Amino acid sequence: MTALLVGVFGAFIGSFLNVVIYRVPQKASVVSPPSACPNCGARITPWQNIPVISWLVLRGKCAACTDPISVRYPLVELGTGLAFGVVTWKWISAMPVGTAQGGLASAGAIVLLVAFLYLAAITVALALIDLEHHRLPDSIVLPSYVVAGVLLAASALLTQNHTAMLGAAIGGAAMFLFYFVLAFISPRGMGMGDVKLAGVLGLYLGYIGWGALLVGSFGAFVLGGLFSIVLLVLRKAGRKSSIPFGPWMLAAAWIGIFFGETLWSGYLGLFGVQV
Repeated sequence: MTALLVGVFGAFIGSFLNVVIYRVPQKASVVSPPSACPNCGARITPWQNIPVISWLVLRGKCAACTDPISVRYPLVELGTGLAFGVVTWKWISAMPVGTAQGGLASAGAIVLLVAFLYLAAITVALALIDLEHHRLPDSIVLPSYVVAGVLLAASALLTQNHTAMLGAAIGGAAMFLFYFVLAFISPRGMGMGDVKLAGVLGLYLGYIGWGALLVGSFGAFVLGGLFSIVLLVLRKAGRKSSIPFGPWMLAAAWIGIFFGETLWSGYLGLFGVQV
């Protein structure tokens, strides 16, 4: 029930993310002016802003001028809602909260959930912006260092999980430096936006554990490489085509978060190493 309620809340967050995705690349405020139809300028009323439902009721058209409203809007809302629900279910059912007992442990678990819900939200925004504009805006990425750092540190303190906080610090620094070196060696293949995002993802992956960090960091190259090969085979891209890497970094990070520890343990098990 909690996951469902958080999922509904996530759909409303998705409605706001639609504004972020549209306005941030234009360097426009996400607060003012209020949402309006880009064709006729008619202001979007509250009832027209109900996630998914309003789009269906309006049949995908503006209520004032009947100009088509992209299906991307309800898909972002639905996708964000599903992401919030899945993350909440994962944390409620399986996420350890550390060694503290009672109220502090519960508070720490809630703070940790909020941290990963924030990651889910910026994942949606950054992935779509990067796919469309080949950019990872500083206005989203850089504040994420502060948000992630504060929330993860607070959770670690409340749950007395100091090892996780140390892992987050190491993971953030390691991924940032690794991507920075790659960008220095091959600036055409790796942008500074990817470098900055790597540090944020490293905080989260390092907090989970070394398996999550390794799978989440190197998995991006596997996913991105496979996608590039498919495009080459289908002749949808050439050897010099620019392919955004941010979405693969984000996808691999979530694979690391959900399955990294299990995958890494299984890999080590092939060599008889027990974790």
